[in-house]
Amino acid sequence: MDTLAAVEITGSLSTIGYGLAAIGPGVGVGIVIGKTIEGTARQPEMAGALRGNMFLGIALIEALALIGIATPFFLP
Repeated sequence: MDTLAAVEITGSLSTIGYGLAAIGPGVGVGIVIGKTIEGTARQPEMAGALRGNMFLGIALIEALALIGIATPFFLP
């Protein structure tokens, strides 16, 4: 007796692709913020410079997430 039925998968794989693409920037932002907090704790006088570099890094990382969102729309 065969208890396993054939399952037909329908839909777009782009949703799975974006889910996987969102993991990288999420981890990257977490690392950048964590290292900024660590650097500020070690040298409080550098907090302003570290904060500016943190925001620049976050902007570049989030650009990757936006590319991940847009890619499925223009690929066949």
